[in-house]
Amino acid sequence: MELTVGMFRTGILGYGGGPSVIPLIRYEAVTRYRWLNDDEFGEVLALANALPGPIATKMAAYLGYREKGALGAVLAVLAHILPTCIAMVALLSAVTVLSSSKIVAGMIAGVTPVIAVMLGTMAYEFGEKAVKGLGLYVGIGMFILSFLLLEAVQIHPAIVIMLFLAYGAVHFRVLAKLKKERKNKGGSA
Repeated sequence: MELTVGMFRTGILGYGGGPSVIPLIRYEAVTRYRWLNDDEFGEVLALANALPGPIATKMAAYLGYREKGALGAVLAVLAHILPTCIAMVALLSAVTVLSSSKIVAGMIAGVTPVIAVMLGTMAYEFGEKAVKGLGLYVGIGMFILSFLLLEAVQIHPAIVIMLFLAYGAVHFRVLAKLKKERKNKGGSA
């Protein structure tokens, strides 16, 4: 029941496409129901970004599958997309009337900064964790490298994500090996 309610809530409150819904899904999965911790959520988000399709739907499917198996995945996706489907059908007839309204344009303009702040906050928190895990200089270097790959070289974001996931896997294995060697040296001395 929590899964359906949580994903339904993200479907109702989500506005502006998949990436803008991610902070809402994060709140439900990490803060409210504690299905995942923050680090797990970050890993799932990175994987979901690398796969094709709408990210919010993939996140809902993953959370549903993790909590209740295949049936949970189906229910979570349906609960997440149902509010949007209902709203689209209900509002379709009013689109022609409201499309030229200055009030509606003002409402949309008012919501856009809120979404930007939510995404910025989430990006800051993930960046803070990256710097904490990698160190300040490596974290800043990775940020600059990812920016250059995305903007200057214009590599597809999924490829950049996969490159950094591969780097992370190697980085943490090397760190674990170094810690083990240091521990063995300290224990044998």
